[in-house]
Amino acid sequence: MRKINEECGVFGIFAPEKADVAHLTYYGLFALQHRGQESAGIVVNDDGVFRVHKDDGLVNDVFTPRIMETLGEGNMALGHVRYGTTGSKGVVNAQPIVVRHIKGTMALAHNGNLVNSYELREALEEEGSIFHTTSDTEVISYMITKERINACSIEEAISRALKKIKGAYSLIVMSPQKMIAVRDPNGFHPLCYGQRADGAYVIASESCALDSVGAKLIRDVLPGEMLVFTKGGVLSVKDNCDAAKHAMCVFEYIYFARPDSVLDGYSVHEARRKAGEFLAEEYKVDADVVIGVPDSGSDAALGYAKRSGIPYGVGLIKNKYIGRTFIAPGQKSRENLVRIKLNAVPASVAGKRVIMVDDSIVRGTTSGPIVKLLRDAGAKEVHMMVAAPPFLNPCFYGTDIDSKENLIACKHTVREIADIIGVDSLGYLNPKYLPYLAGDGKKGFCTACFDGKYPTEVPSEIRKNKFESKITEKE
Repeated sequence: MRKINEECGVFGIFAPEKADVAHLTYYGLFALQHRGQESAGIVVNDDGVFRVHKDDGLVNDVFTPRIMETLGEGNMALGHVRYGTTGSKGVVNAQPIVVRHIKGTMALAHNGNLVNSYELREALEEEGSIFHTTSDTEVISYMITKERINACSIEEAISRALKKIKGAYSLIVMSPQKMIAVRDPNGFHPLCYGQRADGAYVIASESCALDSVGAKLIRDVLPGEMLVFTKGGVLSVKDNCDAAKHAMCVFEYIYFARPDSVLDGYSVHEARRKAGEFLAEEYKVDADVVIGVPDSGSDAALGYAKRSGIPYGVGLIKNKYIGRTFIAPGQKSRENLVRIKLNAVPASVAGKRVIMVDDSIVRGTTSGPIVKLLRDAGAKEVHMMVAAPPFLNPCFYGTDIDSKENLIACKHTVREIADIIGVDSLGYLNPKYLPYLAGDGKKGFCTACFDGKYPTEVPSEIRKNKFESKITEKE
């Protein structure tokens, strides 16, 4: 059931007085679990004493009641859920990263991917730095630590370090006295903050995490902005806010984010519904029912049904007790995996011409078994609508598309793909509609995975694992 994987999720809380910040962070990470299922971590700051726990697994597995007791209360806490885009799986690469240096202690959580990770790491190693992980997050932490030695404040050190870093980063940094949130000048990935009734400030990748801890959304962190949270309030530093063209990853709206989140002022649910409406305008198909592939295809299916006038139905049911990391022991075929996770509703599709809406087709390996489920349930015709254009290019900013070789649209025409997955017709979202998913078309998006127009310089070696392979080659 592997599709494109999310990047990571970050969460931070700054409380005016000592509180149970560990449990609040736990709830926040639960809300962000969809952004990363490989590992999870929490660091609690108790008057400058940092207590940390991180491990491989889902939030509920990593943070048992006993572990939560050891984290205890504090003034601040920082949390992270990870899907690794640079660096291998394993607890060694779990976040947040905690660094103890001559001027104190710092914890850092990162969502995104740097395009100059290896060059920075190599320069640091030549200066004597010793790395313990293969993630670009440790590179960022070393860059900040290096600048902190001579800087007057942690925020000054961060500002200096980020001038040398290229790529995508939504960061939360915690020092003994401050919490700092930073977003890269392009604004590739979301980051927002809000406040609870008790005065605690909350920073998170998505607004749904703020909702989970009773915080009211104040606004998004602006691309290039740095927010410094102290007991005196919030300081905004906007020196880099106009340093680059805004380029939010459009796939955040199509698939990554939760539908109840608001990103840069726009509803994810509404963006997906609009994608379905655009598909209905482009592809007029005679059909009896419109269904969505749960969960991220459901909103687009609603939009398609509304614009086309074809009734919406529930044609596929997802087993909600199986997580995204589910592996079926002894199951060799992908079709069996699909049947374990999804099931068709014969009453909705039997004898009918069905329009099935999904968020994307990446490798094409899961769409076919889903179509077969509908055929076996009696569907007379199956027409597939995709709420994204064809994937044609690798991503360097945090999405799990590392090369063209596994992208089905790079090898086959639309008609050939339709034949491969077994549908009567296939329609992709026209790229011209992407700017209008969230806003009036004037908002900047990164659409490089579809059109190859990268907002920054990109590495000459495109595979995401080149970073790690280069490191291991030297050892």
